[in-house]
Amino acid sequence: MNRRPRLPALTLLAAALLGGGAHAATPGNDPAALAKVRDTALQSDYAYQRLEDLTDLVGPRLSGSPGAAAAVKQVADEMRKLGAKVTLQPVKVPHWVRGAETGALVDYAGRPEGVTQKVVLAALGGSGATPADGIKAQVIVVRTFEELKARAAEVKGRIVLFDVPFDQKMADRGLAGPAYGQAVAFRGAGPRMAAEMGAAAALVRAVGGAAYRIVHTGATGLQDNARIPAAAVTIEDAMLIARLARRGPVTMHLTLTPQTLPDADSFNVIADWPGTDKADEIVLVSGHLDSWDLATGANDDASGVVSAMEVIHTLKKLDYRPRRTIRVVAWMNEENGGRGGRTYDALYKAQAEKHFAAYEDDNGSGRPFGLRAGIGLQSTKLLAPLQAALQPMGAGALRREDVIGAGDLHALEDSGVPSFEPWIDSSDYFNYHHTPADTFDKVDPDNLRRHAAVMATTAWFLANMEQPIGRSNVSAMPAPAAQ
Repeated sequence: MNRRPRLPALTLLAAALLGGGAHAATPGNDPAALAKVRDTALQSDYAYQRLEDLTDLVGPRLSGSPGAAAAVKQVADEMRKLGAKVTLQPVKVPHWVRGAETGALVDYAGRPEGVTQKVVLAALGGSGATPADGIKAQVIVVRTFEELKARAAEVKGRIVLFDVPFDQKMADRGLAGPAYGQAVAFRGAGPRMAAEMGAAAALVRAVGGAAYRIVHTGATGLQDNARIPAAAVTIEDAMLIARLARRGPVTMHLTLTPQTLPDADSFNVIADWPGTDKADEIVLVSGHLDSWDLATGANDDASGVVSAMEVIHTLKKLDYRPRRTIRVVAWMNEENGGRGGRTYDALYKAQAEKHFAAYEDDNGSGRPFGLRAGIGLQSTKLLAPLQAALQPMGAGALRREDVIGAGDLHALEDSGVPSFEPWIDSSDYFNYHHTPADTFDKVDPDNLRRHAAVMATTAWFLANMEQPIGRSNVSAMPAPAAQ
């Protein structure tokens, strides 16, 4: 963990600039104004109410679905009610539809006559389909890519199970991201590698820490010319198959009937709260609007979207106008394509220098303890007043990094835009992530208020800074792995 001591607060000159129209004078970054923004968001139920609307009324929001379209309209209408300038940016998105999905162990050493065992599974995004009546094939179990390669001669015509556990002990100790990265690599690359070796299908042990026989879906990296059936199986079912495989051959009947339809029309929702004397410069705050289809995506990432919406709600309530424009973006298609972020970058790449900073909240709704900042080393001292403002709510920690790598911001960050995320407790995030359990009731309202308060205070501070932040130390970075 790259922890740095909190620097003493610096005194900044308060801006005394008048806002436009009948709005109050811009109070700038004096401690009282920062505290007002923080406390107003902390005392608001607006984000929690919008979370209930988005999850309970709209439901799942996979790209290309009616739910995704309804979510675009709901968020855009709400932002217009607050008086923001709303733009719908067209985005062509993948349109993958889940079909029937069943699995059963139909033969194995020691099986009593007439007995089969159901396997709980869910197709991975981008999975190919079996025939309507399914396939029957022997399962081979591997635990590393090296083992897969060593057993290449056994793969053709069989179902490959990648039995790789998620390391919950790492997550419990603040390393949920690395734990996820280690396990999700097999969901991203495993089915593609198995397809290249001639596998009939691929299975991946659920990438998460909750062993309650629930599945974790997500995208996989299959290629169009080798789109074999691919599914996630529960932790318990992966363990069962592995135990039975130690006794002898295991045969599975698998049915998956997803469809990959032509790309669909969708939108990023962009809502601007215009600035005053530096209105052409942008401080972007965001979350992604799409979700997987097994649940309502409350943590991933409705909580991030509504936290960003709270930024404008808070400033409207205070009648505050920032020097720079604060732009809320609800990204489309983060989950299975990343096209919302790429489309935005293609349009604004030439104007990247006008993006003063960008912030995304997409790691769940656990309690925030501070900020992760993708900024230059010498710029950390500039954030000391912001840390001081966040400290009373227990969120004054700062973790400077060369690369944040947020899902929808990586292209902007690659262009040198300083990037931010909340630094949060994500120890239980992967219990719900991409599962049927990611629902409204899993979001703690107090933690959601804290997310919104950290984002609103940070956005206000950045939008009123006198001195530019040093660009992040990035010359080029790869796109993030499949989420």
